[in-house]
Amino acid sequence: MAWYKQVYDWLDHRLKLEAPIKAEIMHPVPRKTASWWYVFGSASFVLLMLQIVTGILLGLVYAPSAAHAWDSLQVLNHDLPLGWFLRAMHGWGSNFMVAVVLIHMAQVFLFGAHKYPRELTWVLGVFMLLMTLGMAFTGQVLRFDQDAYWGLGIGASIMGRVPFIGGSLVHLMLGGPMINGSTLTRFFALHVFVIPGTLLAFTALHVWMVLKLGINEWPTPGRIVRRETYIAEYTELTHKDGLPFVPGAVWKDLVFSAAILFAVAVCAAVFGPYGPTGAPDPTIIATVPKPDFFFLWLYTVLSFLPPELETPFLLIVPPIGVAILVALPFVAGVGEKSWWRRPVAVFSVMFIAICFGVFTHLGTYTPWSPIMNAWSGAPIPVELLHNRTPLERQGANVLQQKQCRNCHQLGGLGGERGPALDAVATRLTQDQLIRQVLQGGGNMPAYGGALSPAETTALVAYLKTLRPHYQPPAVDASRQMVAAMNKP
Repeated sequence: MAWYKQVYDWLDHRLKLEAPIKAEIMHPVPRKTASWWYVFGSASFVLLMLQIVTGILLGLVYAPSAAHAWDSLQVLNHDLPLGWFLRAMHGWGSNFMVAVVLIHMAQVFLFGAHKYPRELTWVLGVFMLLMTLGMAFTGQVLRFDQDAYWGLGIGASIMGRVPFIGGSLVHLMLGGPMINGSTLTRFFALHVFVIPGTLLAFTALHVWMVLKLGINEWPTPGRIVRRETYIAEYTELTHKDGLPFVPGAVWKDLVFSAAILFAVAVCAAVFGPYGPTGAPDPTIIATVPKPDFFFLWLYTVLSFLPPELETPFLLIVPPIGVAILVALPFVAGVGEKSWWRRPVAVFSVMFIAICFGVFTHLGTYTPWSPIMNAWSGAPIPVELLHNRTPLERQGANVLQQKQCRNCHQLGGLGGERGPALDAVATRLTQDQLIRQVLQGGGNMPAYGGALSPAETTALVAYLKTLRPHYQPPAVDASRQMVAAMNKP
């Protein structure tokens, strides 16, 4: 007996895995399910394994810190042999995984596989799709380039619009009131540990339910799902017209998964990795961040929507969409499975696919940027505009347009990265305001290159008016002394 057979027998004698594994892989499935329509689930699992393997290898080099993340990706792109190809495989694998998972869910819906007794399998699949999108979003943030920085700012703005708890959610998401090293560490933990671990656990449970409940039979017109008789009818079908999953059906899964991996490798070799683009710079505010393709549709929708509809859309439409998907198998859990007799289902999939395709295509070349101004979208309080000169009102416009309130509060609304501006004129003189705006300081970047002299003059003129009426403005003690000495 060969040595490897002896090792195998030794392990099996102690683990007792051969019998249950053989029973599962040899379980009968309906003959018509050995079809090319049933390969997307296996391909999704293979792509998940690809992401885990390439992610582990990338994690050996990647530095999850604000100071070194961008540089570590440059090392992978230019210094390590085939480092660029590894990054490209991971990036394109993410795109393919999202696409294949979406196709798999559409196929499951059209084939009626969400119906009894597979309701929980479908619900689990919905959450697996959300986690797949979560992995995609967190992975884009880890590039920590201009698109990632400002895209994360848009994500924080969306989170901040949740009533009552928006500010707390932003703090939880960013690890504080601003995007910094803590943010990157938090997203690294989500992308590498939390989401993949949960997704693996859900995948194992998903596969277990598929094995125990059986692969959905071919949706023949006229075959009605009834809770009272379905299990017996399915068992009879697999015995009369079934074949073992291995090797009867598995070879198509293997061929298709191999083709998908080959396609990922070709795209990686031809198109290369995603970014990173320029290093993140919060002073470059005239930027048009674009997400990866699976979120481009949202980018386009927000570009078309008027500002007053953004918040209702973001807070209402996604939760309703997820709720509909979760409730679907419980509302439509019995009845006809064939898409030929479910025109509403076919129309719904076609409509969603066309909208997704059109909006994604528009998002690839449109110059628009979503009007996501975070707190700066809130108007300046009226009392802070009364009795202002035209120059000072122009400065208020600069304050809004340059998104200063994303970092500073005014009238109780704004970011927390910098101090509130309501009484800034009591702390800083005109010269100090000009120096702070142009040269920055502390955790404030320099905006000398982002503002014209006219904009700086107007902004400072307005900031000089921001003080309570009962408090005097800040004064330069040295100038007061010189003035006193020059008095006759």
